[in-house]
Amino acid sequence: MAEPTIMQVQLLSPDEVVDACDEVARHILASRFRPDMIVAVARGGFMPARFLCDFLNLGALCSIRVQHYEAGASKGEEARVTIPLATDIRGARILVVDDVNDSGDTLRAARSYLEPLGPAELRTAVLHEKLVTTCPADFSAGEVRKWRWILYPWAMVEDIAQFVREMAPAPHDADETLQRLQTCYELELTPTQLSRVVYFGGLPHALLPGA
Repeated sequence: MAEPTIMQVQLLSPDEVVDACDEVARHILASRFRPDMIVAVARGGFMPARFLCDFLNLGALCSIRVQHYEAGASKGEEARVTIPLATDIRGARILVVDDVNDSGDTLRAARSYLEPLGPAELRTAVLHEKLVTTCPADFSAGEVRKWRWILYPWAMVEDIAQFVREMAPAPHDADETLQRLQTCYELELTPTQLSRVVYFGGLPHALLPGA
């Protein structure tokens, strides 16, 4: 019997991420909102925030950490700020940036934490927003109408390694691993990508291509 699909996962390329950041930046400029500072939501918001700083010619970049999802798309407990902001934002126009807005819990937690700190204005931006969210972002590159897990380049090793660890029975070699990732997650990895996941993800060396 064929192994059932567990979850559809879309792995984005670096170029697709840059294009999404470009689109978000254009939406921000068109809105005439001009942030004084970007607050990245760690960890997914780091790279989008840096690109937006570049596109918006903005030098002030800080971060907070909101913990919610664990490795491999596992949902943890209620979203909460676990690493606070290290600067004063009173009277500043703030843009909060994350990679994806899924349930809305992360943006809600970030907004609830930052608003009492006294910013003059606070808006939120994400690369992708899912229709199931209960806290829409002010800016995004587009809506994800058919639910799927969006996998960004900066989380590839962490998430895919966890997917492989959860396979039962465990795969025996690279070919089986690649085939089951495609079957269960609709993920088509190259041997180079799998090698990176195995090496840095601490998986058995038997799963390395060519082993």
